[in-house]
Amino acid sequence: MADDYLVRIGKLIRDARQHRGWTQTQLAEALGTSQSAVNRIERGNQNISLEMIARIGEALDSEIVSLGYAGPMHLRVVGGRRLSGAIDVKTSKNAGVALLCASLLNKGRTVLRRVARIEEVYRLLEVLQSIGVRTRWINDGVDLELVPPAELDMAAIDAEAAVRTRSIIMFLGPLLHRMDSFKLPYAGGCDLGTRTIEPHMIALRRFGLDIAATEGLYHAQVDRAISPDRPIVLTERGDTVTENALLAAARHDGVTVIRNASSNYMVQDLCFFLEALGVKVEGIGTTTLTVHGVPTIDVDVDYSPSEDPVEAMSLLAAAVVTESELTVRRVPIEFLEIELAVLEEMGLDHDRTPEYFADNGRTRLVDLTVRPSKLEAPIDKIHPMPFPGLNIDNVPFFAAIAAVASGKTLIHDWVYDNRAIYLTDLNRLGGRLQLLDPHRVLVEGPTRWRAAEMMCPPALRPAVVVLLAMMAAEGTSVLRNVYVINRGYEDLAERLNSIGAQIEIFRDI
Repeated sequence: MADDYLVRIGKLIRDARQHRGWTQTQLAEALGTSQSAVNRIERGNQNISLEMIARIGEALDSEIVSLGYAGPMHLRVVGGRRLSGAIDVKTSKNAGVALLCASLLNKGRTVLRRVARIEEVYRLLEVLQSIGVRTRWINDGVDLELVPPAELDMAAIDAEAAVRTRSIIMFLGPLLHRMDSFKLPYAGGCDLGTRTIEPHMIALRRFGLDIAATEGLYHAQVDRAISPDRPIVLTERGDTVTENALLAAARHDGVTVIRNASSNYMVQDLCFFLEALGVKVEGIGTTTLTVHGVPTIDVDVDYSPSEDPVEAMSLLAAAVVTESELTVRRVPIEFLEIELAVLEEMGLDHDRTPEYFADNGRTRLVDLTVRPSKLEAPIDKIHPMPFPGLNIDNVPFFAAIAAVASGKTLIHDWVYDNRAIYLTDLNRLGGRLQLLDPHRVLVEGPTRWRAAEMMCPPALRPAVVVLLAMMAAEGTSVLRNVYVINRGYEDLAERLNSIGAQIEIFRDI
């Protein structure tokens, strides 16, 4: 029992440290102790006195322990309020995690600008820190600096953090160039063994990587005699699969051709970053990428990932569902053109500014102003396609949008086996959604939303869709255990409050 309390206290300390934007080393310096001691405290592996807890709380300006374990975070939403004003889109979550993994390619210093401060990023940083990468937030906690060690300590990897992020799978591409053998925990806590990474292995075997899955670990071996002798054809046009192939090709001494590659936003950002590292990539934005690898990368690089089109869609949907006039700034328009074309067909009243470039100098942005509109259900079904089609992660937002439109809309979420099921949670809030099968939902509108108390769906985008519907529902709703939202959105409740929402964060005592 004592060990359990130590683990709980350690997690509270870690969360408070990350909220402050400090590394373990910075906290250790404030306490006059070592980074390894802080690491043991946060893992629950070291006895800790009340005096030390008080000192840590003072250093972090946070009450670490009040009446025990704080428990999960919940949201209390007072709905029926109109949004107004303007809000900026944050940088891309998916690009950010890919770039953190890509930093392992570089022996030099990597600075990533305006990185999204979300749980997925925090988990990856914990993994990187545990294997020896020095990380710190700089420029008032806005930017992130990463400096790798000469040798990575894979034996010390933080397995608990690793299994809480699916992005750990993208360590495979960089690591195969750094060591002949290594172990990684199963990605995302999945317990399905090698089957879960087979699409990745189709590409990575061509670089000599072989993996056996046993006892919750991927056991990787690299045969240096094997290298691609013909184009790599991906069996699925997946984003992370393409990124892993790019990461492997970046330090391959030769030219690698990747066909059926994803050309989605996070892949393009990774390509731009690789170019900043000195890797030539031809065909960016197409399904055939030609990578001119560089065996050794040792440069100081400074890169700004682009804005997140899925967050932009979230904010647009918030305006539509609450019948508000809202300006969403820094929208990556080339990755939302199909979504906007569908919304225009449905009757959305909006306008946009002329295009301008993101801080990476490549991605095209606009500012969009959305006004209350009388929407009609689209004639065709809503379904995702690989870029430049409607983004897979934007499909759930059309469930809430279709619910406020007149008529019936068929949503076909063919990519994920179970995600469409979670969209029927909107029925708890007054929606009329009929699940036809695990992939298809029929939405009938318009909807008279009503307040409710419910658990947060375990899928990120459906969880946000439920939150948006609560914002539209008259009365007070409660959404419990919102960790999954924090995994993908930075300070979403506070930012929505800044444009007129009324959302309170609370925890059970």
